[in-house]
Amino acid sequence: MSAKPSTLETDWRPRAPARRFAMPVPSRDEVRAGIFYMLGSVFVFSVVNALVKWEAARYALDEVVFFRCVFSLVPAFALVAGGGGARLLRTGRIREHLSRGVLQFVSMMCIFAAFAMMPLADAVAITFSAPLFLTILSIPLLGERVGPHRWAAVLAGFAGVLLMVRAGGGFGGGLASTGALLALASAAIGANVTIAVRRMTLTEPSPTLVAYQALVATALSTALLPFAWTTPGWRDLLLMAATGLCAGIGQFWWTQAFRFAPAAVAAPFSYLTMVWSLGLGYLIWGDEPSWMLVGGAVIVAASGLYILYRETLRRAPAHASG
Repeated sequence: MSAKPSTLETDWRPRAPARRFAMPVPSRDEVRAGIFYMLGSVFVFSVVNALVKWEAARYALDEVVFFRCVFSLVPAFALVAGGGGARLLRTGRIREHLSRGVLQFVSMMCIFAAFAMMPLADAVAITFSAPLFLTILSIPLLGERVGPHRWAAVLAGFAGVLLMVRAGGGFGGGLASTGALLALASAAIGANVTIAVRRMTLTEPSPTLVAYQALVATALSTALLPFAWTTPGWRDLLLMAATGLCAGIGQFWWTQAFRFAPAAVAAPFSYLTMVWSLGLGYLIWGDEPSWMLVGGAVIVAASGLYILYRETLRRAPAHASG
């Protein structure tokens, strides 16, 4: 008599990958904590983006990235020291740390280059396509179930992104178009990084994730440094140091966000970057957003809030039943 076939052998439906790997379901308090960490990281990274754009107009991008990476080591290793010391750097997932670090470095280089080619808010707006990539990838890689309501919200958000791209001139050619393509590439690569972080939080402490990311980025940026160097003045050095310090803190908060909250819940709050980018762009460079850019920002923000609303409804019965 033959053995009964397993569920994986008989279930041909697209949900099969979710049976091979599924993230633990977080509590409502954990989801709330993840959202607060994401809000903090969004603000800090918005400041970092503005600083990078400012310094990239005065120094080669390779040099700006180098200082950003070097000084991000300070908060990274402070976290390691406070969380248990060198033992946190012992890991059985070194290849995943390295691959994630390389991908995140490439994503960072793409968006920083985009900042130098177009207004800050325009470049940030295009990266809002990341939740679309993230939602698609979270199904096979994280085992997260995304229902029709959240699909509709994400697609609506992507429509808002396209509206903002059109406001910036679309992909019709020229420097701004190259920047738009780089920003879109950054979003796609960043979605893969987010998936990797979400999976690795099952075994890796946040200080470990942040430290390895900072080490890989520093190594790669050091390799690029010989191609361009201008000795910075003290003022610029302090600004670039602040960029790295803030980036390290933001990286930790961002990692914590995906430790506590599902990727499809935490990621949409990155839409708030648009608010900060619009404000900083106007105050520093005098960038005035068009109505299409603002309209697109409202659409993507609304889609993110609706995803949160649907997630709250989905989890309420499970917790109410104890």
